Amino acid sequence: MALFDRIVVGTDGSDSAREAVRQAAALATMNDAKLDVVAAYEPVSSHRSTSERGAAPEDIAHEFGPREDVNVALAGAADIASEFKVETTSHPRDGDPADAILQVAEETGADLIVVGNKGMTGARRFLLGSVPNKVSHHASCSVFIARTT
Repeated sequence: MALFDRIVVGTDGSDSAREAVRQAAALATMNDAKLDVVAAYEPVSSHRSTSERGAAPEDIAHEFGPREDVNVALAGAADIASEFKVETTSHPRDGDPADAILQVAEETGADLIVVGNKGMTGARRFLLGSVPNKVSHHASCSVFIARTT
């Protein structure tokens, strides 16, 4: 009997997040669970977006922007999960990363959320906005804080 049927993991494409995805994929394999991967981005002003695109060569200008970074992070997470033979559902979201993870967990009826421990050590753990801290305090399901650093 599996402990978890649906696991949500957040990623921003960092080394720490990739390790959290690896651990979530391993847990999904052991539990024959579905894996939902969340990546969030903060919307940027159209002025900044236009200036960044304008500085890039024309053939790749469309690749600049926060949404594209999220797509790269989600693709990387799917690659990691495929090594564990786990299929993923990607959830690109705009806004606060912790809120995005919590929303997807609610929407999918997740049994478990996996986040990395980055930002949970020393005085930094008290800073508002720490994704693992916020998720662990507001989740309606179990939370696994993966040691990634």
